[in-house]
Amino acid sequence: MRGTTVLPGAGGNGCGVVDGVPPLHRLEVPMPNALPFAMGTFDTIGAMSRADFPHRHTFYEIVYVTGGSGVHVLDLARFALRPPHLCVIAPGQVHQWECADGPEGWVVLFTDDFLLDHPDDRALLRGLGPRPWLELDAEADAWTSSLVAEMYEEYRTGAEGFHGVIRALLHVLVVRAARLPARPVTPGVARASGVAGEFTALVARADDLPSSVRACADRIGVSVGYLTEAVKEATGRTPGELIRQARTHEAKRLLLHTELSVRQVGSRVGFDDPAYFCRFFRRETGTSPGDFRRGGGDFHHDHRLASIARPGPPA
Repeated sequence: MRGTTVLPGAGGNGCGVVDGVPPLHRLEVPMPNALPFAMGTFDTIGAMSRADFPHRHTFYEIVYVTGGSGVHVLDLARFALRPPHLCVIAPGQVHQWECADGPEGWVVLFTDDFLLDHPDDRALLRGLGPRPWLELDAEADAWTSSLVAEMYEEYRTGAEGFHGVIRALLHVLVVRAARLPARPVTPGVARASGVAGEFTALVARADDLPSSVRACADRIGVSVGYLTEAVKEATGRTPGELIRQARTHEAKRLLLHTELSVRQVGSRVGFDDPAYFCRFFRRETGTSPGDFRRGGGDFHHDHRLASIARPGPPA
């Protein structure tokens, strides 16, 4: 597996904090029918899997640590490596490895789009935010190892139907991870404030998506300015960006998995004007709702999303 990480609008290797802002790394899927998903060991993913400078992602990262020593810094919390561990890093979180000897294990990378079949997993992943560093007992380590090995075999070989199998295995991994007990991060270093947590819960509701930042602020009972500051501090992204992402994600899910018309899909995600919905969808995804549906979701690997190619099957 080859891996490179490139900052948006930057040349070279793009490593390091610029003007006090941690770099934002994107998962780019280079092949037309590739998944918005990649995985491998720390070694096969490359040096960026052990980056020792603060950085953020636009995608989720699940790290299964099986060996090594050092410290993983996630936002303001520090976690000593005493493997095995399972760590969930959400989009926007700042993290880095310190004095890491190793680490060994597996890295699983995926975007929101990969969760189209299991939209509730987004809420489970967000719920892991306050307790991202999970210590595994022997039983949990055994099933984690088994799931990750199966997932990689499907990913490596690319046999018929591997897309669905990987999604199903990832779903099981996320659900079981959410069941694990963990020592919560202390309030003073918690990733999200209460307000930011309420906001993420609102945008995770597919049946009642908020249409604007003001609508969210009114529901939570705070000003737009306060909400914007809290969410940006917690996630590195603005409320408006996250609302647009949530509406786009739900529109994609409805286009792929229902018989609703484009007009009806637009209405479900808060657009009364179908023409405006089509313009919004094209701006966010690079294609029209109709072309996205006819392509069976082939466009759902965001062309704006460091390039990690799926390894080919063995010769």
